[in-house]
Amino acid sequence: MKRQLIDVNNGPKIQKEKEIVKEMIELYCSKKHQHEGVCKSCEELKNYALLRLSLCQFGEEKTACSNCKVHCYKPKYREKMKVVMRFAGPWMLLYHPVYSVLHLLNGWGSRTKNR
Repeated sequence: MKRQLIDVNNGPKIQKEKEIVKEMIELYCSKKHQHEGVCKSCEELKNYALLRLSLCQFGEEKTACSNCKVHCYKPKYREKMKVVMRFAGPWMLLYHPVYSVLHLLNGWGSRTKNR
């Protein structure tokens, strides 16, 4: 059986998405778990999310994950990420307003493309 090599996404859009996800998970962990640094569970989620972004089949053309037709997260991680985003989203407006606006625009732009 021939093994297929997978291209890793390192474009500017993917890198920005990785930064936003990383910040959201770290913010969630600091507020919810009141940990010095990131706890083991949140570190695992962060590593998984960054890996999935690196391997996203849409690359630089990706939409916001919530608008994507392909769910590449395992159900366990998808549920964890939903919890993190619901909690950290409003806080991101305060701590990282630029990231918040970029994330909202990415989600809004992808919804209008799919209509």
